[in-house]
Amino acid sequence: MQTNPTHTSLVAVGDSFTEGMSDLLPDGSYRGWADLLAARMAARAPGFRYANLAVRGKLIGQIVDEQVDVAAAMGADVITLVGGLNDTLRPKCDMARVRDLLTQAVERLAPNCKQLVLMRSPGRQGPVLERFRPRMEALFAIIDDLAREHGAVVVDLYGARSLADPRLWDVDRLHLTAEGHRRVAEAVWQSLGYEPEDPEWHAPVPPTPPPGWVMRRSADVRFARQHLLPWIGRRLTGRSSGDGRPPKRPELLPYEDLTP
Repeated sequence: MQTNPTHTSLVAVGDSFTEGMSDLLPDGSYRGWADLLAARMAARAPGFRYANLAVRGKLIGQIVDEQVDVAAAMGADVITLVGGLNDTLRPKCDMARVRDLLTQAVERLAPNCKQLVLMRSPGRQGPVLERFRPRMEALFAIIDDLAREHGAVVVDLYGARSLADPRLWDVDRLHLTAEGHRRVAEAVWQSLGYEPEDPEWHAPVPPTPPPGWVMRRSADVRFARQHLLPWIGRRLTGRSSGDGRPPKRPELLPYEDLTP
């Protein structure tokens, strides 16, 4: 891979992770690792263009149907694709279908960009995730196979000890904090061949005193009321948090023309 390359365009494809939840800005919008990465790349390349097609809650089939052809037609230097994790978190998940859909996506995107980037998504510590971990790891094996076959870069966030730390996850326990997104942006930046700005992004977060029992139980109750029960309700009724929501940056436009 070229060292310190100059890419002129980036298209991000995926779900809430790439949309930027929960890196919340003062105006109520989300930033996230893809926006942070685009800002860095734009500083290196005058006229840099960026699109973010990701929408929260999307399954891999929806990503293929709604985003992949659009992204491929843009002909960007770099395309990032992160999808399939929402499928693995459903009560029923057909991993053979997930593989077929991811294969379709990669086969469509890889020939239409200079560098396709795939990811092993981060996974926080905790008992809830343990139920789904075998599916997640099966998904990552699929991603590794597709990357080898199609010359894609794989960013291994799952293996980063820092991103397993609950302190880098929002109160919903599904999305990274601003610091978590910053570390992901650094990981992708380095994987593309740029000079590291934070060589220790994957290092564990310095220890802090653990919260007391009362604080932990209060956090559990708040999580269940505000996030877990609504999430279960959407699963039972077939709804998604992204229903009717458009991509935040649907066109490949000069970065400076976009709202930061």
